[in-house]
Formats: sequence, structure tokens, C-alpha cells
Amino acid sequence: MAGEQESDGGASAGGLLGPDDSPPFAVINPKGASPFLLIGDHAGNRIPAALGRLGLGEHDLERHIAWDIGVAGLGEALAARLDAMFVRQTYSRLVIDCNRDPAARDAMPDVSDGSAVPGNAGLTEEGRSARIAAICVPYQQAIAQEIQERTSAGRACILISLHSFTPVMNGEARPWHAGVLHDGANDAFALRLLACLEQDSALVVGDNQPYQMDGIDYTVPFHAFAAGLPYAELEIRQDLLSNAADIEGWAERLAACLLAASMEYETTPSRSP
Repeated sequence: MAGEQESDGGASAGGLLGPDDSPPFAVINPKGASPFLLIGDHAGNRIPAALGRLGLGEHDLERHIAWDIGVAGLGEALAARLDAMFVRQTYSRLVIDCNRDPAARDAMPDVSDGSAVPGNAGLTEEGRSARIAAICVPYQQAIAQEIQERTSAGRACILISLHSFTPVMNGEARPWHAGVLHDGANDAFALRLLACLEQDSALVVGDNQPYQMDGIDYTVPFHAFAAGLPYAELEIRQDLLSNAADIEGWAERLAACLLAASMEYETTPSRSP
């Protein structure tokens, strides 16, 4: 049956990314002087040419299943306000979800929120490995290298992972405007950030809502936990990031709370717990 055939995911084309494909990640404000290191695991929705759009139409490639809508703009706005470095992933989370353990089966889902992803059906190990090597590894290495350089220079590093979430999931409306995710590991910074956002009576802010940092998340635990870095994973509802004015408004709000929560880290280097 066609649905049971295996695919090499473009690996047989001599490498996943061709000369006309974008690099796997982009760095905004690489010389940013603030302690914040902003990252966007799902900030892009490109598909490598070798994968032929994964068999999806334009509508699905613009939906939340393909990327975190609004995060690229939010990260750039925050980088400007904070003088922070922003490392953002270029390719769709449907190609490979860089916030999942690359060995996990759902890192390359064949169904996402009710939409089949034909280009992910029956992936061979060669096809999976090609995506990991071409996209996930360089992105994660860029983050690790920046953290190492800051640590070696005695410079503080606060890891902020930017995400957005769909207003409705599985038929249920989500009431939160934003959420702060953390997992009990060196989470004092995340809790201060949460408290700052909760002071705004106009906001409904989730504490580990609408998602929890429960072992599924990969990037923040991988980089921050063992190193004892202060961190937070931020979720902003996508309909609140629908235009430039809204994005700038959230950048202003988040920058103020990030700075307020970071006071003790402004001049001290990263430290182990």
C-alpha cells in the first residue's frame, strides 16, 4: 500500500539542503550585549526543496502546525529592545521539530492537529538522519556555542525560548494570553518573570499553561538544566501577534518583565546550581 512505503526524506538527493535552500538557522543581532539569549525553535516554515512541500498545501504550511506564528517578528523586536542575540530556526517544525528529542518519533510527525503530512509517512532512518544532521544539529550547536562562549568569558546567559500557541485546540478555546513554562530546575528566574506578567490585570497568564515543561520539551532542558542557566519558555497566543503593532506591544511588555526579572544576572556569570 502507498501509505506503508518508506521514504528517504530527500537523503538520496546527496544531502537534504541544496544550494538554493536557506541555512538551517538565522542569527539576529549576533553582537547583542545583554545577558539574554533568545531562541525560536519553530520560528520558520520553510521546506527544503528536496522534500517537495511534504505533500502539503499552502494553507497547512501557514497554520500553527507548521510553525509558531508571530515568533520571528517577536524575537526580532525583543532583540532590538534588549540588545539581545536571537537564534531562530528557519525550517518548519513539520520537517523536524527542534524542540523534541531528535530520536523521538513525533519529531517528524505524519499527522499534526488532524492534518496528514504525506512527506513524513514511512520515513526511513536515513531520511530521519538527514533532517537531524542538516537542520537540528546546526541549530542546537549554534545555541551551545554561544552559551559556551559566554561562560568562558564569565558573561551571564539567560536562555529565553520563544513560542506561540493557537487560540483553539481540539475544539476548545484557550483563555490564556501568555504562559511561562518551567520545570523546577533552577526556575527562580522563570517564576520572577511569571510574577511580573501576572501583575498586569488585563492579562491571563498561565503557569505551565497551555503546555507544561514535562519532558517533551528538548531545547531548554538540553542547554539550561545541566549548566544551571536561568531560563524561561514563553508562550504567546497567536492571535495576539497578528500584526506589527501587536508584536511591538508584546515586545515592550515582555522586555520590561524580562529586565525586571533579570536584575541579579546582569553582571554575574552563569553558574552551576
